[in-house]
Amino acid sequence: MDIELVRGDITEQNVDAVVNAANSSLLGGGGVDGAIHRRGGPSILEECRRIRERSGPLPTGRVVSTTAGDLPARWVIHTVGPVHSTTEDRTHLLTSCYVESLRLADELGARTVAFPAVSAGVYGWPLDDAARVAVAAVREAGTATSDVTTCRFVLFDEPAYVAFDRALRADTG
Repeated sequence: MDIELVRGDITEQNVDAVVNAANSSLLGGGGVDGAIHRRGGPSILEECRRIRERSGPLPTGRVVSTTAGDLPARWVIHTVGPVHSTTEDRTHLLTSCYVESLRLADELGARTVAFPAVSAGVYGWPLDDAARVAVAAVREAGTATSDVTTCRFVLFDEPAYVAFDRALRADTG
């Protein structure tokens, strides 16, 4: 699997699936979640409401998919990242966001997937560590997928881009 880094807006990515750093309600919010709901239009929220009515809130580290509405992508994969904790190691939950997103992308038949920096915003995960976990998880999960050929990290600002670039370079030796 090829891993790409771009600085930009995840709602503008022409990929098969974009990953949404959702909150457990699936009903929209701020940051990436709000941007995806605003740009994608009401069909995403309608599907999220149906999923929530059927299954309740989405647990941390889990994933569901919906249409991408008006986004250039075909699907949105919603995942709930963990809030960073200084008293509990929650790395396995952050890893799960990436691994499960790629598993679901593979089930959907997606070949290209765009990720934000899950949990590195308001959920307080330190950027360098979030990047390290993300790159390692995608590398590991990439060996198990059959359809996904490209994973693109779409990073909103320069500090995020630099952190992910550093993690990618460290991971490749």
